[in-house]
Amino acid sequence: MALDPETFDALIDTVRRFVGERLRPLEADVEAADAIPDAVVAEMKEMGLFGLSIAEDYGGLGLDMVEECRVAIEMGRTTPAFRSTFGTNVGIGSQGLVMAGTPEQKAEWLPRIASGEIVTSFALTEPDVGSDSGSVKTRAVRDGDVYRLSGTKRYITNADKAQLFTVMARTGDEKGARGVSAFLVPKDLPGITIGEPEKKMGQKGAKVADVHFDDVPVPVANRLGAEGEGFKIAMRVLDRGRLHISAVCVGVAERLIADSVAYATGRQQFGKAIAEHQLIQGMIADMKTEALVARAMVLETAAKKDGGEDVVLESAAAKYFASEMVGRVADKAVQVYGGAGYIADYGIERLYRDVRLFRIYEGTSQIQQVIIARETMKRGG
Repeated sequence: MALDPETFDALIDTVRRFVGERLRPLEADVEAADAIPDAVVAEMKEMGLFGLSIAEDYGGLGLDMVEECRVAIEMGRTTPAFRSTFGTNVGIGSQGLVMAGTPEQKAEWLPRIASGEIVTSFALTEPDVGSDSGSVKTRAVRDGDVYRLSGTKRYITNADKAQLFTVMARTGDEKGARGVSAFLVPKDLPGITIGEPEKKMGQKGAKVADVHFDDVPVPVANRLGAEGEGFKIAMRVLDRGRLHISAVCVGVAERLIADSVAYATGRQQFGKAIAEHQLIQGMIADMKTEALVARAMVLETAAKKDGGEDVVLESAAAKYFASEMVGRVADKAVQVYGGAGYIADYGIERLYRDVRLFRIYEGTSQIQQVIIARETMKRGG
């Protein structure tokens, strides 16, 4: 359910000012410390950012997909680590519960997720299972009123601070995707160990770590949907998450373009601003054109989703194009800045590293190609 236009406009204005006045000045500090300040997290909770996509009945803002994407675009204009702070609560960490949870499960968890009282995480990837997500090896064996959960999940976003994991695990002996089930797993259950956060190329401040489950007793009441429905739930969650990430890519691209224009306007070479040289203008024109196309794809697909349409193909296409697009934009931004683009003080090299991850998580570009081709052939063109 969408907000009324006046309320939503006020929200967008608040987020835009928060990004420009509060978050962007902290980017270098976050990079150096590899951490988001607690005060900033508290402000995000106060603004309702942890509950953007959660219904108002459970304490969230109840944004529709178009509205959520517009907020994500605004958040994309700063280091992606800030958005990642609440991103799992808004997206992959909560949406399995939203889509497939029982009324009792929703009542227990969604208000705490929306307020930011707890942080959620989505545990699908494993050491030997990445793109082939139907081949998870983590097992959940029924034992009376609990499932005994054992296995290891890898590269799990926000694992270091999550209090609730949505875990995909194999139940029964059936092989492939149909043997996977989904579970809500509180961190305080015995047998859970969180690994040390990984050292990453970019997106400092957004932590990923391994999660180890050793005979964890997960109540049967914590299963999402029926046994064997976990893969379908995961794919629905990822379809939606890809659209959100696409919007973030648009925001980062728009930030890079604005910074490049400002730099090119002020930088003098050969007696005039480099913005007056046609080869610089050509790069800026390419950057802007691609960003406009991505924005249109994202918002059109979001509108279709809000209208109840199947957007599996469109979400994959938006994720594929937007994540590849922002990589090209970042590369051109470094070129516009020249040597300065390679120096940390200007922040462009940081964003150049940050955006590389967009082509990997929520499904690699190659997986998006597979989905796009499959869905296109299914539709007959």
